[in-house]
Amino acid sequence: VQVRGAPLTPPPQRSLGAGPCSGRCGTSGLSPRVRGSFGAEFTTATARAVVFCKVVTSGCSSVRVKCQVGTYIKLQNGLHALLISDINNVEEEFAEESSAESEIETDDDNDSGTDSEDDRENSDNKDDEKVKPEESPSDSDMEVEGLAVEEAWTEPTGKKEDDESTEKMSAAALCVTVGSFCDPEDLPGLAHFLEHMVFLGSLKYPDENGFDVFLKKHGGSENASTDSERTVFHFDIWQQYFKAALDRWAQFFINPLMIRDAIDCEVEAVDNEYQLAKPCDTNRWELLLGSLARPGYPMRKFFWGNAETLKHEPKKSNIDIYTRLKDFWQNYYSAPYTNLVVQSKETLNTLENWVTEIFSQIPNNGLPKPSFDHLTDPFDTPEFQKLYRVVPVSNIHLLNITWALPPQERNYRVKPLRYISWLVGHEGKGSILSFLRKKLWAVALSGGNAETGFEQNSIYSIFMISITLTSEGYEHFYEVAHVVFQYMKMLQKVGPDKRIWKEIQKINDNEFSFQDQVDPINYVENICENMHLFCKQDFLTGNQLLFDYKPEVIADVLDLLCPQRANLCLLSTNNEGKCPLKERWFETQYSVEDIEQYWATVWAFDFEINPDLHHPEENEYLATDFSLKPPDFPEVDYPVKVLNAPQGCMWYKKDNKFRKPKVYVHFHLISPQVQQSAESVVLLDIFVSILSLNLSEPAYGADIAKLEYKLVAGEHGLIIRVKGFNHKLPLLLQLVIDHLSDFSFTPGVFEMVKEELKKTYFNMLIKSEVLAKDLRHVILEYGKWPIIEKYQRLMKGISAESLLSFVKAFTSQLFVEGLAQGKLTCQEAKGFLRYVVVKLQFAPLAHPCPVQFRVVDLPNTHLLCKVKTLNKGDANSEVTVYYQVVGYGEQEQDSEFAAVLDVQGPLLGEHPQLTFLPPSSYMKNTAFIRHIKDFTSPLNLLPHRKILQ
Repeated sequence: VQVRGAPLTPPPQRSLGAGPCSGRCGTSGLSPRVRGSFGAEFTTATARAVVFCKVVTSGCSSVRVKCQVGTYIKLQNGLHALLISDINNVEEEFAEESSAESEIETDDDNDSGTDSEDDRENSDNKDDEKVKPEESPSDSDMEVEGLAVEEAWTEPTGKKEDDESTEKMSAAALCVTVGSFCDPEDLPGLAHFLEHMVFLGSLKYPDENGFDVFLKKHGGSENASTDSERTVFHFDIWQQYFKAALDRWAQFFINPLMIRDAIDCEVEAVDNEYQLAKPCDTNRWELLLGSLARPGYPMRKFFWGNAETLKHEPKKSNIDIYTRLKDFWQNYYSAPYTNLVVQSKETLNTLENWVTEIFSQIPNNGLPKPSFDHLTDPFDTPEFQKLYRVVPVSNIHLLNITWALPPQERNYRVKPLRYISWLVGHEGKGSILSFLRKKLWAVALSGGNAETGFEQNSIYSIFMISITLTSEGYEHFYEVAHVVFQYMKMLQKVGPDKRIWKEIQKINDNEFSFQDQVDPINYVENICENMHLFCKQDFLTGNQLLFDYKPEVIADVLDLLCPQRANLCLLSTNNEGKCPLKERWFETQYSVEDIEQYWATVWAFDFEINPDLHHPEENEYLATDFSLKPPDFPEVDYPVKVLNAPQGCMWYKKDNKFRKPKVYVHFHLISPQVQQSAESVVLLDIFVSILSLNLSEPAYGADIAKLEYKLVAGEHGLIIRVKGFNHKLPLLLQLVIDHLSDFSFTPGVFEMVKEELKKTYFNMLIKSEVLAKDLRHVILEYGKWPIIEKYQRLMKGISAESLLSFVKAFTSQLFVEGLAQGKLTCQEAKGFLRYVVVKLQFAPLAHPCPVQFRVVDLPNTHLLCKVKTLNKGDANSEVTVYYQVVGYGEQEQDSEFAAVLDVQGPLLGEHPQLTFLPPSSYMKNTAFIRHIKDFTSPLNLLPHRKILQ
């Protein structure tokens, strides 16, 4: 196998591909593994690039392979850029022919944000144009290094792949490695505010909204975000308009206008984001924790910004916010500490020429990059090592145990925090959560570092263990903390375990190798941030894979996780009235106190380790066989019913496109018991919650081995979803069905789950967006029970006996409908249904019970439903406008139905049929109705068939 005549060379030690960004978005990249990996190197006129080709050797039909090539360059102004091109264009890269390039669309001095007919014609005919290729920059213009960028997936021969969502999109991301840590003391939130202001037109394209209009017209989107030490901008657009978009976008970093008259409008936008963030308990805890740092340290700053800090206070102090914005941009938006990633189906030479031509104009101010290396141990203060009681927005009992560690970004190849969090967050035998659940003290636990800019930066790294307590656990929170400290001491005493580290490494490798495709806009954003964090060879893998096992690095971190260095934060609604202090910006009520003397004394000495706490056993669910099985059923485009019986039916479709060793199994256990009353719906929720709790420990090994399962209380019964690698997936499905068959619970577990469900319903109701969605479904759907009725019924009381009676009735008569799709045989799919039927031993339904979704037929008028939110402290509003597209008959062809929608589409904007306004507690002049059904009773139901069409 050769690429353009180049000889094959062995692949590097670890394949390169895209991964989730370090923090915010968490989107997995694309690097599917297929059997047989070959690497090839070649040289372009200006850059050395590496291509990875993947070839399947499974004996199945031949496949088409798609890869990418990447080039890393450094421009004369110091900007670092990674250029990514699809393999489809590799032949063009080395052809001696000229290539067509899309022309930059320009207006005169005034940018209206729209395009002329000539522009459109030029774009449509660009493949017919022949222009001379631009001369490549000399080696003195840039530093060049090659990178392999994998984005390989396979497809059966003879089938043309047409992924509309990603194939036609090009994307770019730019990361300025400066963020909110650089906010001036007298203007909190200035970095965030500049992120908004920089997009309001440029000297070359002065129209304030021109770029946004241009993107939307050509299928694109854009966004930006500000973190502690970086600000990221990204966009995507159809390929033929990519160069024009790049030029418009780059001008924001070359000559932005930052229109003075738009300041008030953008301050309002920033203030709106602040108001939306205010009810979030995570944001509130973060701001409170930052206030405990040493004076003068940047994590004490108010990063969000609001109208007070960006408008009212500056006005009182005679601060010219416009001048300060300009100064901030000139001081910090400099090319040497800016990273750029572009991805398109253009050739590497073309992308290189575009980037050099356009982005070389970004100024280099000659100033050094801001550094915080001189700031150490920011939380080594008496205020940090105390107990904080906090009143949360949600109805929860939550214990946060937090340590501030030296920055761990430099240890990304070892990832000590991932190793420790993997053990702390384990739910199997010997784990913290397993022990706490048996004591009925906790229902959930998470541990580790969120990899946001606040928790992971150049000054420190946060390690936090967050435990969701029961009411009894709240009363024993000191004992809960003691269990955590015992577990940490056990880890310190035993030391790092290479077997466990290798197991984590293998799981991450498997996930990385078979991850799903990601949109280009997320792909480039992830890599753009990685360029700030990792060495060049690890740009694409550094945040996902474990590379080097160094037990001394892990041990050093473990030694720091001791009780004397910990901060305890207890969030609970029970703290209401006991917290006299208030955080300034989010108005979080809290109190502070010393650790209780008894526990301070216990933790200060060599306390005993609980013998029930130990390392997890070897994981039996870890997949090792990724071979693709030969088909035993004809190829079909849609799932086919392969088994039909009185108790149920099974649908099946073998994957013939992605060729990954993964399987997706979905079972719907349908019972007429569910829809009988609000009590039945609540009992199903309790049933599913206890079943999930029973599975949490035995199934946790499967969960961390990337075998996922989910139990859902549906409108008509229990939904079971299982997906993951086909090698061990049958074991997980059998485990779920076995626990369903042998369902049992203790009185203590029943009461605990019931109390937690009350909190769940309550927390859903106080969120205006959740309340609006629920009421919309109640109005539109037949047989939908609103959350408020479920909450009221649960508050009246439900007995354990009623749950037992419900479960017995539910499992005695069922109709089970299943779907299996992926890399499995038809016989295996049939076996899944047979196992369910044999194991559960249920009788068929006496009468057919088809799942019918009936929806209200809204009259051709505008209905307005106003709802007062239940959270009086939330000033945010939620508006939902619902358009009902019905009445076209039963179309058999999708294309015909789409044509009707195209004709009717413009009419939709004229007649909204149902608007929901749960505004705020300030809503006045509202006529109340006694029940939401009074609103829906005059409306007619549509037959479900019509709605499905």
